[in-house]
Amino acid sequence: MGLTSARLRAFGAVAEEGSYSAAARRLRLSQPAVSKAVQELETAFGVTLFERRGRSMVPTDLALELGPVAAEMERVEAEALRILRRRAMADSGTLRIGLGNSMPGIALIGAFQRRMPKVHVQVEFGNSAAIIDAVLENRVDVGMLPNVPDDRRFLRKTCLVQKVVAVIPNGHRLAGAASVALAELASERLIFRTPGSSTQRVVDRAFRQAGLEVRPAMLLETRDGVCEAVANGLGIGFIWRYGTSRSDGFSRVPVAEINDNYEEVLFHRTDSENRLAALFVADARPTPAG
Repeated sequence: MGLTSARLRAFGAVAEEGSYSAAARRLRLSQPAVSKAVQELETAFGVTLFERRGRSMVPTDLALELGPVAAEMERVEAEALRILRRRAMADSGTLRIGLGNSMPGIALIGAFQRRMPKVHVQVEFGNSAAIIDAVLENRVDVGMLPNVPDDRRFLRKTCLVQKVVAVIPNGHRLAGAASVALAELASERLIFRTPGSSTQRVVDRAFRQAGLEVRPAMLLETRDGVCEAVANGLGIGFIWRYGTSRSDGFSRVPVAEINDNYEEVLFHRTDSENRLAALFVADARPTPAG
């Protein structure tokens, strides 16, 4: 082949360094090897890439046009090498993950462990405030939450877009409805999350904007607790639409006044050098909403 990565790499080094000897030192090759690679490239395409002036190699107009392409190829190769080395180094160790909801985080963890079976994963569950604090304080390496504040201290990756919905016990008159209004819910036994929950912040704002004052019948710490209480007929609660894979005992019903979509994001500290956290975030595939 006339064009090979080795020949283009040799050309790029000569173009940047200005001589065969300097290019050879940079590439850790012999000077004749670099000179030969450039000459083979010129011969293959019948072109002149450099003109010798004294001890320097001056690029022709064609070489000036080709130079940025060679530089970009070198950058891409370096990035590919970095990724491959990172993968090779990250075949073991412990990754600490903080989740606000079991899903889709558990699904992403499962996919990651199938690719990286030697990595030990520790999972911490908590509300939004607790998980953000855990990431900031390095108690977990990476967090996953909906509605994470746009903060320069975090690197973020969106994995899902979803809304808050009402969860209504099977057999309730509102179960299975196409949607429900907050005014209808205000007279029901409501189950709320404790302060610090991103779900509860959305629900509180919606009731406030609707001009409705409500007092919950129950206040629970976790989403799983809300699902369990609703499934046992103790009231109506609220969860992120894809916050759990559970579907027994209740139905998810959209709330007419809660229309905003929120991103579920993976995030870790901007200054983190944890290779497993970076690999987990980079490898995570957005989960389709459905």
